Amino acid sequence: RGSMGIEKIKRGNWVMQTLAETWFLFTNWKYVVPLAINLSGSAVYYYTLSSADITIAVPITNSLALVFTILGGMLVGERPPTRTELIGMSCIVLGVALCVTS
Repeated sequence: RGSMGIEKIKRGNWVMQTLAETWFLFTNWKYVVPLAINLSGSAVYYYTLSSADITIAVPITNSLALVFTILGGMLVGERPPTRTELIGMSCIVLGVALCVTS
């Protein structure tokens, strides 16, 4: 949804087209906010890998990625999670809590 409207941008050559599309995306908060959240999540992921036990860090970050993707989607106007997705997210969070506390 953040890139909605980009297909209307038309320029004469591919360089100007690329620049216009890039400008459109980076001045659109519906694109920039999820991108910033995603990039900050990647930074936390790599920091966690360098400072934590890898047998715990990798499963936790990989499983929580789904939870944060669903929550981030809700922030930008996507549909709320279904009952099944909420149950799945709860199971993921419970599993992460068990891994961390054991």
